[in-house]
Amino acid sequence: MTALAFLDYASVFIFALTGAFAASRAQLDIVGFVFLASLVGMGGGTIRDLLLDRPPLWITDPTYLGVAAVAAVLVFFLAHLVGSRLRWLVWLDACALSVAVPAGFAVALATGQPWPIVLLMGVVTGTFGGLMRDVVVNDVPVVLVQGELYVTAAAAGGIAGLAALSIGDASFALLICALTTLILRAGSLRFGWCLPTYKSRAPRR
Repeated sequence: MTALAFLDYASVFIFALTGAFAASRAQLDIVGFVFLASLVGMGGGTIRDLLLDRPPLWITDPTYLGVAAVAAVLVFFLAHLVGSRLRWLVWLDACALSVAVPAGFAVALATGQPWPIVLLMGVVTGTFGGLMRDVVVNDVPVVLVQGELYVTAAAAGGIAGLAALSIGDASFALLICALTTLILRAGSLRFGWCLPTYKSRAPRR
């Protein structure tokens, strides 16, 4: 298995777990679990592939559908064993982001895209699955939560990966991309790292 395939499989599986945990919190049936897990697991990668004019990953390799379904079934039968499903969802989402961003980065890099597209495809792959999950279950999308480092973490990971390409090979760049994304997202969750938010001001007279 190539590094690119591993990243895609890992991101699909971990994001699918977050979709399944969201389904458990919404008390959906097993079909709802599989649907939401598949949507979240493959959503970002599908949009990436369509934008790059490639067949979506799950059409070229239907195994991805099975990976998402396995994640859904696991959570359906085991979610009641964990203490806080929301906590699991949030931290799995952070892990998924740190895998999906380099996955999108690697695909764009392999297809010879210029650096702005490489950066954008990393962000799209990492964030759109979670956005779809939150919209479907009627939660505030995590990309819009005030000040949280989510899209910012994905973009910073992509920038760090591009910088690493100048001093190392693609594998090194993907590692730096993943670590940067994970550190920033985990820091936002654990220590409250955030961006400044807009504060309304009285108009000047």
